[in-house]
Amino acid sequence: MKKHAIIPIFIPHQGCPNDCVFCNQKKITARQPDVTMDEVRNTIETWLSTLTGRKGMETIEIAFFGGSFTGIPIQQQTEYLQIACEYKERGLIDKIHLSTRPDYIDNEILDNLQKYKVDVIELGVQSFDEEVLAAAGRGHNSACVYEACELIKSYGFELGIQLMIGLPSDSLEKCIYSAKEAVKIGPSIARLYPTIVIEDTELMNMYRSGTYTPLTSEEAVEITKEMYKILTEAGINVIRIGLKSSDLIREDGEIQGTTFHPAFRQLVEGEIAKEKMEELLAENMPKHADPCWESFTFKELTFYSNDKWFSNMIGHKACNKKYFETLLPDWKITYKTMDMNDNLIGFAIAGNDAIMIK
Repeated sequence: MKKHAIIPIFIPHQGCPNDCVFCNQKKITARQPDVTMDEVRNTIETWLSTLTGRKGMETIEIAFFGGSFTGIPIQQQTEYLQIACEYKERGLIDKIHLSTRPDYIDNEILDNLQKYKVDVIELGVQSFDEEVLAAAGRGHNSACVYEACELIKSYGFELGIQLMIGLPSDSLEKCIYSAKEAVKIGPSIARLYPTIVIEDTELMNMYRSGTYTPLTSEEAVEITKEMYKILTEAGINVIRIGLKSSDLIREDGEIQGTTFHPAFRQLVEGEIAKEKMEELLAENMPKHADPCWESFTFKELTFYSNDKWFSNMIGHKACNKKYFETLLPDWKITYKTMDMNDNLIGFAIAGNDAIMIK
């Protein structure tokens, strides 16, 4: 049963004068009216009516998404926050969550957010590399990111960091650097977004002129996988990998390239599971055995995972299962779940005890 619910309030790109190369929200927002206070309240009421008295629900959040929340006029921020705070004080929701830019954080803004009981602030950091920030048109440098993160944490807010993969001037090395810098800062949550080339953006113009080449799907998965491992091994909860279909602009939302996939998280986590499975085999099978391990009398192999990782162990569209069937054509391979706490993958050979790894 789902234990965490998010009530999303979309504030379409209000407050952001910037022109990042990957973003088309400003053009869409120009055709959209402001979100009214009545609309905010109606959205909250509608979502709460579906949660059936919070039965089994540990946390309910109101989350302001879609734009740079702290870039809109402070009076308008306050009007939105007053409504959210009212529901929190009534005990109907537990947290207030918003996203913004690093250059829209200062003491006045944070004092106001604290006054209205905001809990989580996510920063669209995108990269810690100066060249990437400049090429993406972010309008600030990395020093701004460090300062904003330090200030947010000093107020006691829960910090989230969003990173993008494959921006102009980006590379595997720069993405790894960004993940490691994020670990140094110590956010509690993170999101990883492969760059999507969307219509009505400068990035689309760059793509069509040949000055920007998107990552291949395989490159995006590989880089994201390495960043994911760095973050999760440091105890950072990666709450999203890749855009949802609904995150793309809905008005003629054309995209180019191959980095968008509706199951991108499973592609990444499936690769991690496959990597762990291969490590288990390499570390625990006899070194003298040939690739099919002919020295075994009983060619039976069982892979285990906890419930959460079972689909990743199998892989998207059973790609991992097919891979190991090809690798070990003479073996009977089965896949099972068991209580493994935080362990991802284990295995047993011909009835031997399962071998666990983190």
